[in-house]
Amino acid sequence: MDSEHPRLTWKMEDSRANAAQSAYQILFDKDSSALLNKVARVWNSGKIYSSANLVTYQGKKLDPFTKYYWRVLLWNNHNALLKSTVSSIETGMINTGNWNGTWISDRNDINFKPAPYFRKEFEAKKQIKSARAYIAVGGLYELYLNGSKVGNHRLDPMFTRFDRRNLYVSYDITAQLKQGKNAVGVLLGNGWYNHQSKAVWNFDKAPWRERPAFCLDIRVTYTNGTTEIITSDNTWKTHTGPIVLNSIYTGEQYDAHFEMPGWNTVGFDDKDWKGIKLRATPSQNIVSQLMQPIRNVEKIPAKSVKKFNDTTYVFDLGRNIAGVTEVRLAGDDGTIVKLKHGERVYKNGHVDISNIDVYYRPDDNKDLFATDVVTLNGKGTVDFMPKFNYKGFQYVEVTSSKPIKLSKGDLTGYFMHSDVAEAGRVNSSNELINKLWRATNNSYLSNLFGYPTDCPQREKNGWTGDGHFAVETGLYNFDGITIYEKWMADHRDEQQPNGVLPDIIPTGGWGYGTANGTDWTSTIAIIPWNLYLFYGDKKPLEDNYINIKKYLKYVESISPLGLTTFGRGDWVPVKSNSPLEYTSSIYYFVDATIMSKVAKLFCNTSDFTYYNALAEKIKTAINNKYFDKGTAIYGSGLQTELSVALLWGIVPDEYKSKVAANLAKRVAADGMHLDVGVLGARAILSALSDNGQAETAYKLAAQDTYPSWGWWIVNGATTLYENWNIQAKRDISLNHMMFGEIGGWFFSGLGGIQADEQNPGFKNVLLKPGFVSGLNSFTASHEGPYGTIFSSWTRSGKSIIYNVTVPANSGATIFFPVSNGQKAYLNGKVVSNQFRVASGHYQFIIS
Repeated sequence: MDSEHPRLTWKMEDSRANAAQSAYQILFDKDSSALLNKVARVWNSGKIYSSANLVTYQGKKLDPFTKYYWRVLLWNNHNALLKSTVSSIETGMINTGNWNGTWISDRNDINFKPAPYFRKEFEAKKQIKSARAYIAVGGLYELYLNGSKVGNHRLDPMFTRFDRRNLYVSYDITAQLKQGKNAVGVLLGNGWYNHQSKAVWNFDKAPWRERPAFCLDIRVTYTNGTTEIITSDNTWKTHTGPIVLNSIYTGEQYDAHFEMPGWNTVGFDDKDWKGIKLRATPSQNIVSQLMQPIRNVEKIPAKSVKKFNDTTYVFDLGRNIAGVTEVRLAGDDGTIVKLKHGERVYKNGHVDISNIDVYYRPDDNKDLFATDVVTLNGKGTVDFMPKFNYKGFQYVEVTSSKPIKLSKGDLTGYFMHSDVAEAGRVNSSNELINKLWRATNNSYLSNLFGYPTDCPQREKNGWTGDGHFAVETGLYNFDGITIYEKWMADHRDEQQPNGVLPDIIPTGGWGYGTANGTDWTSTIAIIPWNLYLFYGDKKPLEDNYINIKKYLKYVESISPLGLTTFGRGDWVPVKSNSPLEYTSSIYYFVDATIMSKVAKLFCNTSDFTYYNALAEKIKTAINNKYFDKGTAIYGSGLQTELSVALLWGIVPDEYKSKVAANLAKRVAADGMHLDVGVLGARAILSALSDNGQAETAYKLAAQDTYPSWGWWIVNGATTLYENWNIQAKRDISLNHMMFGEIGGWFFSGLGGIQADEQNPGFKNVLLKPGFVSGLNSFTASHEGPYGTIFSSWTRSGKSIIYNVTVPANSGATIFFPVSNGQKAYLNGKVVSNQFRVASGHYQFIIS
């Protein structure tokens, strides 16, 4: 890490009732054994009487390239001492001045297709204690040492605005380095840095575009205490190889005739290799890639294969994923094999990509969309898996220029995504709900590649709206803070001086128009606020404080009366369209409200006063124009119009129950089906369940006829779609996340697990379970900053058994949705309908 003030967190493991932390002490040292004796020469916080479990390092200035050890001592509420194990962090460059290497590339231009390979041999003359490799790349890379790939990351480094910020990756290579001669190899791919494929998003015209380049420092520490640094410089050699085309957008092409066995090993004959080209750094801002990497997370064998003839096969993975295929091929010299990836097949069984290639604008027929191409050399088998591309697909059509033999076991899929840890689980008595939850997670992960994307096949774009529509789903289910913090840095890089943000982030320039307004680009406020709610971490708010203000200043400048048309609207609605001014103004209100809360949090009185007044101005303007107090209807009473007003706090308190009742009536009038686009889908379930209409919310969520989420599932979906109409002629990606907030609602609406704004990070859990009549049981669990929160209810006759676990050092406020004379009991005693508990396990009976 590069941070001079890293954030330190811990969890207290104590399952006893009322377990709490009364004090902590943090010890920091360069010697792990010293900590066991409570010696801390780098930082000793002293005993701090606090229940906090998230603390920012405040010790001595951290040195670069140094491993630090730390542990925490806790005192519980009985003053007993608890000792953590010793953990470690390791610093990297800290600042760009500590780099020794030079940026290098080959001597080809941006239009040259084959990927460049680089190599260098060096000698480690002394006994090695430790070794680290630090590599920064414009483009993508794979790093090799003595013939083996270093690490298991895919598609590194993550996509950024390359002319404003570059990421470097660190590796512990001690085990791969050996005393004596070594060989290091680097293979570069284009990625988003040199986007040769052409599409409507114009990444081929990005201002940063250049031939891929890299900078490498290998830092070797010997047992005698000395250090040696091997760098990228003008002694390296370069050559092209079997990867003859690579595109993050379309596919990869491989010609086995150009294979170079042993190119990254000692002793390889590189007399025909050329010298390198020295290059300028893409930016002056080179920082550590402090986030979960992309990996091949799950191996998925082909479920079936259909052979049409000796040159055509179609494989089916049985589910839709983002990732790659690995295929084993053998055939005559010169045989060209094409692997076309798609989400659906035509009636005749061949792969159909007509729903995903619609924005591709190729100059010729050589760069094939969603297709890898392998040319065989006739010298045995070729095991091929693309290194610098990924796709969204379920089916793979393999065609060859000459007959080849393939069986089901010859092709395997790999589900790729940012390898975030699981943080939540859901299970219910309705299998449709279970399938929807899994499909939502599949789509979420399929669209997490160092930033949230819209779809993994057609675009791979970081659409801002899609990102914030599904942020709660993401954070309930996965520990994704590092991905979102990186994406917020992308936002700061992209923000114009006047505060405007583009529709897609990162961007090569596309997306600065008239529709990139509040309903989409409110990510700048909504994402950091949700990170604060879920993690209790103020840093994302602090990092983006100025940027939220700049954004609001711009919107205010074009919307002086409090209403704005700056936005895209309720995208892909079933049939009804809500007014653009109405929905955009509501998100304007959301941003101003968040800004006022953040200002208050940071004790900025003037900002709080200003933005609180701005929020009230916007709210008043919306209600004056769109709200009929007599009927308790917003606009014309559409589902989206009523939902967004309820969810985002536009409705005056005394009208909430009436507006919610009108929403329930409107859903019933629409046949208990959805009539919303993305903005309404984000809002409707919570708008209902949070306002006394949980039964209607569940009926919508569990609906399995058109239009509904369940309609996709009963028609075979394993991911979420882009359109309610599965026969739509456009906007019909089969792996989209923009309708994905239902996955978060399972936790908040049925399990009832909600963050408490006054005690964020689940320091106090709000438990508002939905005991809906259509379910016999429901269980949700979430791994929060304090531990596992468990909320599970089961029907038993006319009673409900409700089991709750609140982790140590936290508490919960339970809201029992009792009705018809029901009461809630704990250990046989009646408890109030709003009941406060400390940590522990509880079983309530509602009867």
